[in-house]
Amino acid sequence: MSKRLETLKSFTDESLRSLDLADDRLQAVLRYLSIDANWFSFESELGSSLLRVYDIVPEQVRLDSTTASSHCGVNPEGLFQWGHSKDNRPDLAQVKIMLSTLDPLGMPIATEILSGEKADDPLYIPAIDKVRSTIKKSGLLYIGDCKMSSIKTRTHIVLGGDFYLCPLTAKQVSNEELGKYLQPVWDGQQELTTIDYEYADAKTKNIADGFEREIIHEIEIDGQEISWSERQLVVRSLAIQKTAEKHLRQRIQKTVDALEQLKVPRRGKKKLTSYFEWLETCEAILNRYQTSGLFQVDIQTKRVKKVQKRYRERQARIVEEVGFDLSFKIDESAVKHQIQMLGWRVYVTNKNPNEFGLKQAVRAYRDEYLMERGFARLKNFPLSLTPIYLQREDHITGLIRLLSIGLRVLNLLEFQVRHNLEKEKEKLAGLYVGNPKRETARPSAEIILAAFKEITLLLIEVKNEIYAHLTALSPLQKRILALLGFPINIYTQLDGQSFTPE
Repeated sequence: MSKRLETLKSFTDESLRSLDLADDRLQAVLRYLSIDANWFSFESELGSSLLRVYDIVPEQVRLDSTTASSHCGVNPEGLFQWGHSKDNRPDLAQVKIMLSTLDPLGMPIATEILSGEKADDPLYIPAIDKVRSTIKKSGLLYIGDCKMSSIKTRTHIVLGGDFYLCPLTAKQVSNEELGKYLQPVWDGQQELTTIDYEYADAKTKNIADGFEREIIHEIEIDGQEISWSERQLVVRSLAIQKTAEKHLRQRIQKTVDALEQLKVPRRGKKKLTSYFEWLETCEAILNRYQTSGLFQVDIQTKRVKKVQKRYRERQARIVEEVGFDLSFKIDESAVKHQIQMLGWRVYVTNKNPNEFGLKQAVRAYRDEYLMERGFARLKNFPLSLTPIYLQREDHITGLIRLLSIGLRVLNLLEFQVRHNLEKEKEKLAGLYVGNPKRETARPSAEIILAAFKEITLLLIEVKNEIYAHLTALSPLQKRILALLGFPINIYTQLDGQSFTPE
């Protein structure tokens, strides 16, 4: 940061010094942000101000959690605990971060930092309450994954005058129950609605089909009867179905190969000598490839009498040898039924179908990538939270909160440029190195910022006077500043300045 001292001084304070950007000052900032009362007050006011300044009308809020791992070890009463790692690092202690973001920006509205062993399910109600305290508006649509689908969370959303959209878990809708929902589809009595999706490159593709059904929830809370109408959206993802069927076919083929090899005697291979050994081995193969119920396996016992010749003192005799024949075949009807079940999932929402149809609901949930992009930015490039090398938990809490402010900046920058490009029905060219003619209407914040990395501020000292010289702005850089609503002189004012060094 000290390398950009003159730039920072131009829009902060002329008295800013390099020492003000040292680690001890950062430490003081992190400790201040780690105090919950300070942060909650600041975050609520910041969220309200951003909505007002950028004239954003909130309609959808997306909620999800992630984990950040550290090598600092477990603190029995602190943030870092063992838990289900979303970074595939179960060997490391972790902290959990719950984010509530505003669609379509992906901008955080509320951030909560919790110990790493916490389950996700109970985190949604406190997160929703924090969003409500910031936005102070009912009628919002809360979108989350299946961990938001508990009846307690849905009831809390309904009681607050809001709406929800989330998938149900396999426990809430079993395969048997889902099969009952789908039977009219297989019988040709239920018509499916095709859902398409427009990608960033303006290409449209069919992504799913489905139908909906309605149920009434009736719950008693503190002696008061609460009821509401809920739509169950039974949706089949075409991509998931295709991939799942491919994997199923591969598992079936691997099962066939393994069962065939079982019948081939080989030196050094354990010989199965009883019916139960054959049965257990076959079941182990079916379990390994998750194909139980898809094969019809038959193990036949065969008994053969043989004459054993006389040998020395032993007389000739007739002995009975026991062998086994394995035969199997694929149960095509079971395979067909399993393929029919692939790709289906049940989503629930309480929003009116006239305002939020099946297609809109699937598209809205499909934008879950907005959260994933936010988590990727927070933990990796450009904010780089992980790996966490800090040891003090107040510093870690403050750092996560500080970086969440950076995430807001990235999202707002990206939103502003995309919004103005869409309003002017234009595309931006020159952002992609090696392909200057390539245009985009949806540039990312990272690539927008990269367009400014070649700007250099030179400070030349002549006779106790320092003169500043700034690289001339390119047409692309000027265009981006205009799209952001920034005056060009935020850069050009630095050029030609002279001042006496300290």
